[in-house]
Amino acid sequence: MSNKDKTSKKEPLQEPPLEKLEIGNAVYTTRLTSKFRNRLNWERPDERIVTAVIPGKIQRIMVKEGDEVKAGTPMLILEAMKMRNEILAPIGGVIRKINVSEGDQVPKSHLLVELD
Repeated sequence: MSNKDKTSKKEPLQEPPLEKLEIGNAVYTTRLTSKFRNRLNWERPDERIVTAVIPGKIQRIMVKEGDEVKAGTPMLILEAMKMRNEILAPIGGVIRKINVSEGDQVPKSHLLVELD
């Protein structure tokens, strides 16, 4: 059997059906992949929970539990890759709990501060 005969006997691939996809205020008609359909949906992060965006060392803590802070108030300094990253309060509130100490080495996504 020649290569031509082998390829001609292949069944056509089934394309997924067209579906509507809404992004913002626009509606698109497209074929969605199984990877897209099975993905985890994005959820808005809780602004009262402050986590480390990169691994690093807590160099300095500038607030105490019970302190009232405004949005943008510097809370601590996270040193990573020889850079000092000032972690600011995302919203105004009261510091409920500080989950780190100066000198702690923290991984990415580690819970740093909880606000009320």
